[in-house]
Amino acid sequence: MEKTEEKVKVKNIKEKKKTEKKKINKESEIEKKLREENTNLNEKVLRISAEMQNMRRRYEEEISNIYKYEGEELIVKLLAIVDNFERAIKLDDRDLTDELSKFLSGFKMIYTNLLNILDSMEVKVIDCQGLEFDPNKMEAVLTEKDENLPANVVLEVLQKGYTYKDKVIRVAMVKVNE
Repeated sequence: MEKTEEKVKVKNIKEKKKTEKKKINKESEIEKKLREENTNLNEKVLRISAEMQNMRRRYEEEISNIYKYEGEELIVKLLAIVDNFERAIKLDDRDLTDELSKFLSGFKMIYTNLLNILDSMEVKVIDCQGLEFDPNKMEAVLTEKDENLPANVVLEVLQKGYTYKDKVIRVAMVKVNE
């Protein structure tokens, strides 16, 4: 009888060990799943954090550009006025009556003041007369053949182009050599 009791005890011990192994295996599976889930969540947090940093950087760049090019619309509108002043000033003031000459000298003063203001706002004329045609800064409106000059050189500036800080706000309209 003792042997049977011993067998039963051994059997019980073996069953306990099996249950404990199963329990340990279940716990290790749960731990493994939790580690994977934790890793996935950490990666997700890092991705979201990086995305937030990128959004913040893009927002700051956008705000910076808004401040940098503030007033661009006004400047573009003023350039049409500058063109009109230039056309008026091109008149030959030697043959005009005194009163008309006074108006023309007043136009020249206003024109000069306007150019000084634009210059202080970092608005610059695009220099292109006699230079090679650059489609980023110029628009070829006319072409002409001049044997004395190389091809693709600007012969005449029909309308001035302007840059505002480092940005082209109006391309120059030019006549280009074929």
